[in-house]
Amino acid sequence: MRNLVGDVSSAARILPPLDGQALFIRNGKGAHLWDDHCQRYIDTALGFGAVLLGHADGKVNARVAEALGDSASPSWAHVREHAAASALAAHTGAMSKVIFTNSGSEAVHLACRAARAYTGRGRIAKMAAGFDGWFDDVSFGNVGSPQAAFADGQRPATARTTLLRFNDFEDVERLFAEDSDIAAVILEPMLANAGCIMAAPGYLEHVQAVARRHGALLIADEVLMGFRLYPGLASLQAGLDPDIASVGKAIGNGVPVSAIVGKPHVLAGFEEGRVLRGGTFSGNPLACAAVLATLEQLDQADYGALIARGDELRRAVQAAFQAQGITVSTSGYGNVFAIWPSERAPATYAEALAFGDATFSQALHLALRAAGVLMMPSQYGRLYLSFEHDEAVVEEMKLAFEQVARAMARP
Repeated sequence: MRNLVGDVSSAARILPPLDGQALFIRNGKGAHLWDDHCQRYIDTALGFGAVLLGHADGKVNARVAEALGDSASPSWAHVREHAAASALAAHTGAMSKVIFTNSGSEAVHLACRAARAYTGRGRIAKMAAGFDGWFDDVSFGNVGSPQAAFADGQRPATARTTLLRFNDFEDVERLFAEDSDIAAVILEPMLANAGCIMAAPGYLEHVQAVARRHGALLIADEVLMGFRLYPGLASLQAGLDPDIASVGKAIGNGVPVSAIVGKPHVLAGFEEGRVLRGGTFSGNPLACAAVLATLEQLDQADYGALIARGDELRRAVQAAFQAQGITVSTSGYGNVFAIWPSERAPATYAEALAFGDATFSQALHLALRAAGVLMMPSQYGRLYLSFEHDEAVVEEMKLAFEQVARAMARP
C-alpha cells in the first residue's frame, strides 16, 4: 500500500508514465534533473518558474545552510528578516512595505485580505482562467473550470470572488457597472497558467484605470512573473502602479518563500494590529537567506542574453515542426513560453480553449521526455529557462525538438 495520495502532494506534479515507468526525481543541478534511474533531463518546468538561477545554486544553498545552522525556527524576530524585506522592497517601487509568507497561494490570500480590510468591500475580481493560488476563494474560475468560459450576459461569482474576461476591455466596464462591492482586481501581467496569453496593448492600463475610478485597488499577482523578465516586477515594467503585489517563486530560487509588497497606507492595518496576519514559518531564516542570496545574483544577471536565447529557441521550435509539416506557434517571452498546435497563439481564453489540444501536448511531453527534456504535459503548460540554460543547453534542446518533430510527423 502506498501512503502518499496519488504519488505526490500537489496535483500539478503528476506526470503520465513513459513506457510504463513513473518519474521520480532524485536530484538536480543547474539546468538538469536526474531521476531515480540516473537518467539526466534538461528541465523546463524549473519548480514551475521558481528556479531562475538554476537548480541547487551554490551561493543560495550556502546561505540557506548557514541559516539552518543558526536555527530554522527561532520563533521571534531574527537578524535576516529586515534585511530580506529591504532587499525585496528595493525592487518594488512605491510598494515599500513587505510581509513574508511561505507560498504564492498564501501571499495572494493575504493580499486579498489587505484589499478587503482597506476598502471595506467584500469581493475580489479575478481573471477568468487565471491561477492566483489554490485557496477556495481565488480558485474559483481557474483554467479548465466551466465558470472560466462564461459568455456575455453572465457573471460567475461567489460571495467573495467574481470573474472578468482577460483582454476584454468592455467586460471591465460592465463588471463595475454591475457590482459596487469590489475591493480589488487581481491580475497577472500575462495569463500565464492559461498558456501564456499576452495582454493586448493598453488592456492592463485600462483595468487599472477603471478599478481606480470605482475606488477598487489593483493587486498584481507576480508570483510567477516577478523577477523573471528583469530584477523587479513585470507590472512595474509594463507601466502599472499596483497597490499590492504578491511575489514568490523566483525570489528564493526554489526555496519556499513568498511575500506581499504594498503601499504603506494600504498595509497600515497589519502594522497597527487591526488586520490579522500570521504563520509560524512566515519570514523564517532559511527563506530570508534564500531571498538575500538570490536577489544579489539576479541584480547582476544578464536577462537580455537569457531572453534572447529563449527567443531563438522559440523560433527553432517552430521551424523544427514546420520542417515536418506540423504547424505550431508560441506565446510568452524568451524565458517563459507556451507551445500551441495552431497557426497563431491565442489572444483570449476562448481562443485558448479552441486552439489547445491535450492529446498533442501529452504526446509532445512524452516524446521530449524520451529525448531527455522535461516539459509540462498540459495543453496550457509552459517552458521556463534558467540562467543555467546556456547556449550549449539550448542547442541540445533544439536538437531534441528536431528529433521529436520527426517522430510526431510519422504516421
